[in-house]
Amino acid sequence: MKLRLSLFIVLLAVTALGQDRPTVSAQPNTVYVSADGKFEANPDTATVQFSISSQQNKSRDAYDRASQAAEQVRQILRSNGIEPKAAEISSYSTQPIYDYAGSKPKLVGYRVTAEVILKLKDFSKVAALVQQFSDLDVAGNQSVSYTLEEIDAAKIKAVEDAYRRARLSAVAVAQASGRTLGDLSYASVDTFENVRVQPMLMAKFQGDKISAPQAPTEEFTPQTVTVTAHVNAVFNLK
Repeated sequence: MKLRLSLFIVLLAVTALGQDRPTVSAQPNTVYVSADGKFEANPDTATVQFSISSQQNKSRDAYDRASQAAEQVRQILRSNGIEPKAAEISSYSTQPIYDYAGSKPKLVGYRVTAEVILKLKDFSKVAALVQQFSDLDVAGNQSVSYTLEEIDAAKIKAVEDAYRRARLSAVAVAQASGRTLGDLSYASVDTFENVRVQPMLMAKFQGDKISAPQAPTEEFTPQTVTVTAHVNAVFNLK
């Protein structure tokens, strides 16, 4: 007498991704597998961030000095073939500065600060821009990071890798049990981007001036961005 074989096998992912997985009901003559995949892509965007900060006795003087620095930034962008409108202001503030040394706070000046963000697709421009921004006496907190904005193609590659691993596991189970793997009857997919935004340069303050190493990013390769995918799949068994 033939024994009817019902298989329902769960293969746990090696690495937990910290998100809830869909619940799949066990069905006779199926195999349920779960696998992770990944794809490493080169970043497509360099983000240069820095601040323009001016402190003067009068608020108008602080504003004027910051405006002059902004014009210098625009000139630097134009000299490197970049439209000034490509730079974005993420924040702008004017703050009074007090001296608390005495018994009563004393207003001693004003500080105007603007945070600037510049995104570049041409990485060859990064080194020159970083150096020229560092030469400005009112620019600081400079950093460069690399990210992947066009991520859809990388997600597809990660999903393909995860599905390939899941199917290989399902084939192994089917062969070990003397069965043949059938069609895919169910699948769910999650994708994740491993955000590794790491500063490539941070300007250093020395007295009232800012100094930076010469061409800090030259000849170095930007770090890759890893996109991972998790696939849950149910295959029929023949």
